[in-house]
Amino acid sequence: MIHASVRDLEFDDYLALIRDFTDDELIAREPELVRTGAVPDDLVRRMAEVGLFGLTLPTAYGGMGWTVEQQALLTMEFTRASAVYRSRFSTTVGLVSQALLDHGTDEQRERYLRAMAGGECVASFALTEPEASSDATALSTTARRTADGYVIDGQKRFITNGAWADVLLVFARTGEGDKALSAFFVDRTADGVTVRLPERMNGHAEGPVAEIELSGVRVGPEALLGGVPGRGMRQALRGINHARTHVAATAVGQATRILAEATAHAGRREQFGRPIAEFGSLQALLGRSYAELEAGRALVLDCARDFDAGSPPRERISAAKLYCTEMASAVADRAVQILGGDGIVGDHPVPRMWRDVRALRIYEGTSQIHERNLARALPTLLERELAVSLRAAPTAPRTTEMSTP
Repeated sequence: MIHASVRDLEFDDYLALIRDFTDDELIAREPELVRTGAVPDDLVRRMAEVGLFGLTLPTAYGGMGWTVEQQALLTMEFTRASAVYRSRFSTTVGLVSQALLDHGTDEQRERYLRAMAGGECVASFALTEPEASSDATALSTTARRTADGYVIDGQKRFITNGAWADVLLVFARTGEGDKALSAFFVDRTADGVTVRLPERMNGHAEGPVAEIELSGVRVGPEALLGGVPGRGMRQALRGINHARTHVAATAVGQATRILAEATAHAGRREQFGRPIAEFGSLQALLGRSYAELEAGRALVLDCARDFDAGSPPRERISAAKLYCTEMASAVADRAVQILGGDGIVGDHPVPRMWRDVRALRIYEGTSQIHERNLARALPTLLERELAVSLRAAPTAPRTTEMSTP
């Protein structure tokens, strides 16, 4: 539950609170996170108390009521700590709650959103399957209509928070064709739901994704998101654009911390009688990293402002997700190089974060999917946003791809 004193804060004061919380509690407890292999329960409760589970929700449903730009600024602060912390509440504040806000029934919003805002209901977005990831229309999970609701059968893969969720938003096929996808709220402990964790995670080791099997899972008609079947793709896309903005902001936060760690190391580490920060080759790595980081920060905030203006810039959000996640990986790789042996051996946070940021280039749409979609949209984008005429250029058909962990 969000602490009462937090709700009274103006944004600048709240941002300062989250900055201190990140330094004093999240970063300070990273060694414990790594040692135990999970986010401590008391720290999850602290995240709820400071409002992180209500970050994106309106005050009418018990949330903090921040704008998308404010959400991005906050994300850039708390993601200076391990990305695993964010993943613990990311599906609740992003993919699930945003789809619910726009497409849920009044009863569904009242049932779930207040509990989500207070951290009392963790939600997970169950879309990806073994054979359906970037091409979400290829999913094979089915929801068969019965006299008293639906029976769901299928398998989901790479599901963030799948093992900790109270409720799963499960996407299933309710008919034939791309427009026959629907979304259902499913209790994770319901009969027929089996959750498995992977034996190994190469990154995000303390917040493993789950594989979920649904076998004859029965839900009532009230479990259907929005109450009308066949609208699953549209419902998913509402959360996807919001989530991609947050992933881009996460990449900025991670790169900020990684660059700070690398700079501090370069200032302390001496070779040939002087700090390695004085060597031109390392200065080039640090300087380029800062320039790329600030470009990513500006792009994310620009997208967020347009989001707040009522017109989510889908293509620029895609560009931000592509650029920022690639940037964070590049900054992390340079930081490992600067650390030398300490970047390979030992407990320094940079190599752990290097592994973590690599995953950002895969979920919420792989880099290659974003490159393809942006290329296909380029003629329209040039004419609309840059006032460049391309009358002779053909316009390729556009499709929608999504990929979630």
